[in-house]
Amino acid sequence: MSTDRPPFPPFTLETARQKVRGAEDGWNTRNPERVSLAYTEDSVWRNRSEFVRGRPAIVTFLTRKWNRELDYRLIKELWAFTDNRIAVRFAYEYHDDSGNWFRAYGNENWKFDDHGLMRTRHASINDLPINPDARLFHWDSSAPRPTDHPGLTELGL
Repeated sequence: MSTDRPPFPPFTLETARQKVRGAEDGWNTRNPERVSLAYTEDSVWRNRSEFVRGRPAIVTFLTRKWNRELDYRLIKELWAFTDNRIAVRFAYEYHDDSGNWFRAYGNENWKFDDHGLMRTRHASINDLPINPDARLFHWDSSAPRPTDHPGLTELGL
């Protein structure tokens, strides 16, 4: 049984941007159970070289991810959209348990069902070690990115 997750396809520029910001805000909660509800129960992911299928596997994947990627902060930006598909580019910053900071860059391709749930997610991601003074994402890591915080384009990313 699906739960509606507006906005729904077919997307417009406005609703595609809303979907992207909603995904960013959700992921910035670092709450695997909450995030998993944006995906169909049988959602299929490719994340780097890992393949994930279904909400329980998404929760397991995200729990492991955010136990490893500490003080995670993410910015997503709409790249393109059509009907029921959205492409985004993103960057996020995090540190490991040794205090080493990283910025990850990537692209995602999303496909949605008629209820606005993401059915497919393909992510390509690269990590770059950074010095702490090179960090660009400065907001409370337990909150969404503030509306006045620059996005990827404004940050030159």
